[in-house]
Amino acid sequence: MSGKHKEWLKQADYDMDTADAMFSSGRYFYSVFMCHLSIEKALKGLYSHDLKEIPPKTHNLIYLLNKINKRPGMKLEKFVTKLNTASVATRYPDDLDKIQEAYTKDITMEMIKNSKDMLQWIKTQF
Repeated sequence: MSGKHKEWLKQADYDMDTADAMFSSGRYFYSVFMCHLSIEKALKGLYSHDLKEIPPKTHNLIYLLNKINKRPGMKLEKFVTKLNTASVATRYPDDLDKIQEAYTKDITMEMIKNSKDMLQWIKTQF
């Protein structure tokens, strides 16, 4: 597993940059989707680093945090739960208009900020 975690983190950073690009273009729910993907990859990097195993093919952030057995603090943990819930809705929206209404500019801006905070916390765990 040596070094694999670096690739996961590289991709997590790339996906966070993509979240910013989607936000700038007004594609807010895609921005939230990319936030989820970024945190997922960062957690998989931490998983591979700490457990010396290939991470499971899951999108469940809570599951990954539980397997790693690390806690980011109450505020970020609540955020991860929220982001985890957003995964299915942003990945497979039932109704484009409704999802666009749910992820406004302000809500998405907050999701990006919290995602960057979570990403930073993950990086401090190596």
